Amino acid sequence: MTSLKGKTLFVSGGSRGIGLAIALRAARDGANVVIAAKTAEPHPKLKGTIYTAADEVRAAGGNALPIICDIREEAQVIAAIDQAVAEFGGIDICVNNASAISLTNSQMTDMKRFDLMMGINTRGTFMVSKYCIPHLRKSDNPHILMLSPPLDMQAKWFQHSTAYTMAKFGMSMCVLGLSAELKSAGIAVNALWPRTTIATAAVGNLLGGDAMMRASRKPEIMGEAAYVIFTKPSRQFTGNFCIDDKVLYDGGVRDFEPYRVDRSVPLMSDFFVPDDDIPPPGVSVRALPSVGEVQKSK
Repeated sequence: MTSLKGKTLFVSGGSRGIGLAIALRAARDGANVVIAAKTAEPHPKLKGTIYTAADEVRAAGGNALPIICDIREEAQVIAAIDQAVAEFGGIDICVNNASAISLTNSQMTDMKRFDLMMGINTRGTFMVSKYCIPHLRKSDNPHILMLSPPLDMQAKWFQHSTAYTMAKFGMSMCVLGLSAELKSAGIAVNALWPRTTIATAAVGNLLGGDAMMRASRKPEIMGEAAYVIFTKPSRQFTGNFCIDDKVLYDGGVRDFEPYRVDRSVPLMSDFFVPDDDIPPPGVSVRALPSVGEVQKSK
């Protein structure tokens, strides 16, 4: 495939950040984008709603369907997918982007927050995928994409934020299992994760404010990397845990400077990038402070 024109994407948490970047890149081809998220009213700390995202998708050249949807609620997920199919005739790509984060240790993680992370990240990803699959079976190049990390089982990723890491790795375990389950059906299931921090509300609000934002890449790099994955043959590319710049490098990109927020500030590595994962030539990334250091700085 060389274009997503006429393809329908169901994007959870697509009202801002990485989810919106993925939606906008697809929209440039003339894709149909279903924006399934909770934000219907402006939030004081979070930019964008499902309606402003839909306007951006349309302005970029795509068709948009904004749907208020809490992916923890089974009835809402089923209804949103049914509405998407009624509007656009099917679903070709399922993007599991919605996620909740709390970088807290066991004693600082209340069970309500634990349930939120497990309910959105792991259970929500499983459920959205589950109900999209019958429609994906009818597509000629179906993809499921999780915005989740490689399964790098090191204690350092769990030590300071066991609950969050379990929830994010739960998304990646869905990749491991569903890619094998659906391989014979030709439905690709892959994960995508950024090498560096990405300039999103989560990074700005939780990881270090403006300084961390300036050390990050723009969400567009994730949108471009997701696009490369979606245009690969689904029967040939599945079960992969992809890093954004490696996907783009393999696709022919050699200049990653335009993706930087501030070229004068060294890039910061994201959590969960395996120690042995080598960046593309010319890309230099400094180590992210540990979660414990982030916790102490807050």
